[in-house]
Amino acid sequence: MTDRAARKARVGVVISDARDKTITVEVSDVTRHPRYGKTVPRRKKYHAHDEKNDARIGDTVRIIETRPISKSKRWRVSEIVERAR
Repeated sequence: MTDRAARKARVGVVISDARDKTITVEVSDVTRHPRYGKTVPRRKKYHAHDEKNDARIGDTVRIIETRPISKSKRWRVSEIVERAR
């Protein structure tokens, strides 16, 4: 029996909660340019499954990788790290 690989996790900010049981999370990261060494900000949007419709715009959430739920949803909400004010 083989061990299952650890699931990827990301922390980001909810930028949309308009759809039922789905949120859009923007994950920001800073990386160094391979040739010039300058730090470059990067952003990526993920669609995540929110079973309880609990997350709101501005909340900071942790999302984890999961099986495909729909055409674009491959992530689900693990926890709400911080509520928006």
